[in-house]
Amino acid sequence: MKSRDIAIVGILLAIGAILRFVANMFPGAIVGNPVIALYCLAIILIRPPLKEAAGIGLVAGVLSMLISHSLFPPANLISEPVGALVCTALYGMTRERLPAAPGVTTFFATCASGFTFVGIAILVGLAAIVAIPTGTVMGFFLAVLPIVLITAVFNAVVTGILTYPARRILMR
Repeated sequence: MKSRDIAIVGILLAIGAILRFVANMFPGAIVGNPVIALYCLAIILIRPPLKEAAGIGLVAGVLSMLISHSLFPPANLISEPVGALVCTALYGMTRERLPAAPGVTTFFATCASGFTFVGIAILVGLAAIVAIPTGTVMGFFLAVLPIVLITAVFNAVVTGILTYPARRILMR
């Protein structure tokens, strides 16, 4: 990866981490994940190979784990690389065929990351390391399903809107 690409990824991850940190200060259980939206934007802009995309996801996972107030923060170390890999693969397949590829890609990457996180949280809950608050696995899944989907829609819109101006800036 070129130093310019590393700078782009670093700046976007930092912005996402700051936004998530600020969002965590507001009371309430539902906090979006701008880290995913912005690492998807970085991947869309620089189009890294899968190995480098997994590295971007791992760094995003570390950042997310450190600033998360979720049920099991270490799950970010797996869920964010999964989201980054989905973003890379899906954008590679759709970028020339689908005008809304950045938004669609980000939606599915956020779902992949979110549902991976939920799956890990369920496994941890079943292992009795952390109690699942709703009492049942299906109840927990149904409780977090709208959160993942709303976050995915939000991230898709944000990335879809930011992609074109960001490309123009990078072309200068």
